[in-house]
Amino acid sequence: MKASSLERYDRQLRIPKLGVEGQLKLRKASVLVAGIGGLGCASSISLAAAGIGRLILVDKDVVEMSNLNRQILYRGEDLGKPKAEVAARLLKSFNPDVEVKGVFKEINRENVELFVRDVDIVVDGQDNYETRFLLNETCVKFRKPFIHAAIHGLEGRLLTVIPGKGPCLRCLIPNTPPLLRPVPVLGSIAMVMGSMQAAEAIKIITGIGEVGVGKLLVVDLETLDLLSINVTRNPKCPVCGGLK
Repeated sequence: MKASSLERYDRQLRIPKLGVEGQLKLRKASVLVAGIGGLGCASSISLAAAGIGRLILVDKDVVEMSNLNRQILYRGEDLGKPKAEVAARLLKSFNPDVEVKGVFKEINRENVELFVRDVDIVVDGQDNYETRFLLNETCVKFRKPFIHAAIHGLEGRLLTVIPGKGPCLRCLIPNTPPLLRPVPVLGSIAMVMGSMQAAEAIKIITGIGEVGVGKLLVVDLETLDLLSINVTRNPKCPVCGGLK
């Protein structure tokens, strides 16, 4: 590793079981951040700061004024610009060690496999369950870890899916929830949950710590309560039930 990299990542290199070997694993890893809203902004900047080798940012939207309370990569001068492109430029400037690609597209059934199959991990930054379920299904097909998070008000939920080792998102939520727009959100909960998603990705890549497979973590900032709920895999799940 270059001397500049050793200095940049000095504090995390000191983490037991991470060190230079773990940092090199991060450098070789690729992560898809699917949606660069509140969750995706927080997770992607955390991943870039950690030195992930390659980040692919996909989002179909442009920056709006109402995004600025929680989507920390954007500024007033970015209004009307594609989120993925703005975020990619900022993250590349933030950490030149990281290869960042911004894709201004909607994730759909026609292109989802192109995005998922060539990365190591998928981070869920979506605001709708139709696309979340599509990503979950595709990650199961290609055996890619899928780190799901959702936020509402002051509450956040986190589930890490590793196909074949625990439940998938469909095991947890068999039926599509009704669409609520606009979703009430305190910016702080987006940053908390996005950072947790990044931490899960880093743990998977480096092999440190315990990944939250089979656990739904509920974070309530209103009461400062953390609740971990065991989630079992559904053997009849239409998405992952046939995996061995």
